[in-house]
Amino acid sequence: MTASFAVVTVTYSSGDYLHNFLRTLTRASRETPEVIIADNGSTDGAPEQAAADHDNVTLVHTGGNIGYGGAVNRGVAQIDEDIEFVVVANPDVEWSEGAIDGLLEAARRWPRAASLGPLITEPDGTVYPSARRVPDLISGTGHAVLGTVWKSNPWTAAYRNDDADLTERPVGWLSGSCLLLRRAAFDAIGGFDSRYFMFMEDVDLGDRLGRSGWLNVFVPSVSVMHAKSHSVSRHPEKMIPAHHASAYRFTADRNPGPLRAPIRLALRAGLAVRSKIAVAAALREQRRTGGPA
Repeated sequence: MTASFAVVTVTYSSGDYLHNFLRTLTRASRETPEVIIADNGSTDGAPEQAAADHDNVTLVHTGGNIGYGGAVNRGVAQIDEDIEFVVVANPDVEWSEGAIDGLLEAARRWPRAASLGPLITEPDGTVYPSARRVPDLISGTGHAVLGTVWKSNPWTAAYRNDDADLTERPVGWLSGSCLLLRRAAFDAIGGFDSRYFMFMEDVDLGDRLGRSGWLNVFVPSVSVMHAKSHSVSRHPEKMIPAHHASAYRFTADRNPGPLRAPIRLALRAGLAVRSKIAVAAALREQRRTGGPA
């Protein structure tokens, strides 16, 4: 019997992370879904090995590193349109028992939910703030410019939704590292915006789903573990500027017109300075430890 969902993951030399992703996926649901690996130019052979080892895995080469959102869109396009739900997850996710079945049950409780996300923990057990508010001009700018140098600032706290309880509820957006998406809603808004190479594509997706009348629902009764940002730690000189460029795009897109041009210019300048500082700090940490920061 055809599964009620399919899985899409994006790889970029993900190595053993992909192996653990597929190994633990078998315990996440009673169903055996089709898995699409959208590969952005891996050189480690892991996607090819995964496709050879698993009958339910299909490898799709995107033709180069086209970014996370664009690769997800390419993967989703390979899935039969009759499949109601698509799980989109990073290859460095490890699944807990019944995780996807739990998200599917929540989707039936929330028929207007376009995206549903679990509680996400890091390898040390820390809870990652994966369910957040959509940033407005003030909170978004405050967090973007000051988030790394003044971590307790009120704009970052508001953006991260730090004071929220771990209860099942609609939120502004959910981390794209692990999402259950209702295919009809995802297709209706055109999927991820491929202009975002990496980072903020999930904020943009959640915001556009909300503006279209759908809900983004946080389901903390379900949890997964995410060994986050292994690509960032390996390549901070590329990933950190990409993050800042995406932050600018999101805010600029929502504040168009000549009257707000000075705000956009100030934001671009502030983010450029912050990006250079963050890259320098990450590279210093790499040199100090002899490996990724």
